[in-house]
Amino acid sequence: MDKFMDSPWFLRFTALFLALILFFSVKAEDEKLVGKAVGDTVDAIPDVPVDVYYDNENLVVTGVPETVNITIEGPTNLVQSTKLLKDFTVRADLSNLTLGQHTVRLQTENISEKLDVRIDPATIDVMIEEKITRSFRVDPEINERLLAEDFHIVKMDVTPSTIEVTGAKSIVEAISFVKASATGEQGINQTFEQQARVRVLDRDLNKLNVTIVPEQVNVKVEVAEYNKEVPIVLKKSGAPTSNVTINSVSTKEEVITLFGPKKVLDQIKELEVDVDLSQVKEQEMTLEVALKKPKGITKMSLDKIKVQVNASSSEEDMEEVNAPEEPEKEEQIATKEFQDIPVKVNGLDEKFKGSFQKPEDGMTDLTITAEQNVIDKLEKTDFVIYVDASGVTDEGEQNLPISVEGPQNVSWKITDTEAIMHIELA
Repeated sequence: MDKFMDSPWFLRFTALFLALILFFSVKAEDEKLVGKAVGDTVDAIPDVPVDVYYDNENLVVTGVPETVNITIEGPTNLVQSTKLLKDFTVRADLSNLTLGQHTVRLQTENISEKLDVRIDPATIDVMIEEKITRSFRVDPEINERLLAEDFHIVKMDVTPSTIEVTGAKSIVEAISFVKASATGEQGINQTFEQQARVRVLDRDLNKLNVTIVPEQVNVKVEVAEYNKEVPIVLKKSGAPTSNVTINSVSTKEEVITLFGPKKVLDQIKELEVDVDLSQVKEQEMTLEVALKKPKGITKMSLDKIKVQVNASSSEEDMEEVNAPEEPEKEEQIATKEFQDIPVKVNGLDEKFKGSFQKPEDGMTDLTITAEQNVIDKLEKTDFVIYVDASGVTDEGEQNLPISVEGPQNVSWKITDTEAIMHIELA
């Protein structure tokens, strides 16, 4: 072994092997130094805006990101100054491209050639389309659950009624809805106006990226309580004096509008109005009749109506009028007064209780007129004096007409024709 190692060929091969190792080590180090100079650094610059060059008067481009991220590598001083100043641009030049889909490589401008620049993403897929403008009608809308109970929308108006939409042809042609939504707090019970932003949607209710002129419109929402128009039906009550015959009873107010809950209105077909004929003493007479609100109705378009009564006197009675006065016939008609008759309250909701402010203590006086033999038989209990409180829905003072029910062939007059009641929760 010693002899072999002392051989000149062994020494030659060993020297050659070491020389080769040294050569390749030095070569690798030189390549490393050439590839990256001493002092180079790498840094990232995020969210760099992308400038797009195309005919924006006639074309629309989609697919271009607003920003990209870039990485720069090179001498430390250049990297730091470039990142600090950001005086370079990233551009997508589409000026020479035709309509349709294209893959475009992003480029940088005004950046040092000594820097290695990498853009993320380096390429983008863009769609170039024709730009068009069309007019669309704006449909106003509101969530009806915001309305107060028993209120509904009468109508909605929007100003301006049409808007101009500009965008890519494929997007504009995909427009299915143009909406302007009015809103407000829960319990809307009156008409209002407000500015609303216009939304452009496709058939799947996705918002579309287009230019809208104007972007806002004025929406007017007309709100009203549920109401219904019903005919007025005159119902005769009481009897005229013995010498008067009623020929006709009529009124110019043929219909009335009632307000209240829909379920209550649906049950009302007409409004009956009682006409007290005991008040008729002339051949032509106009009576003013107070109207009673049906139960559940909150408001009426009329509080009272005028009723025209056409009457005539019998020949017998006319002869009696022309004949010499006879004391015994005058005695046949008599009057009688009943004092302190209680006024009943009908129809008041159980959740309320009421007290009379007028008449005092809820008592009134009644004067009746009839033939002597009729009047002698009448008692206070033959008459019912009452107010109808079925339409009372709120606390506070309420003015209610006082009504009288009594036998036929009797006319009457009450001291108080209207009651004032204080209503409060029971």
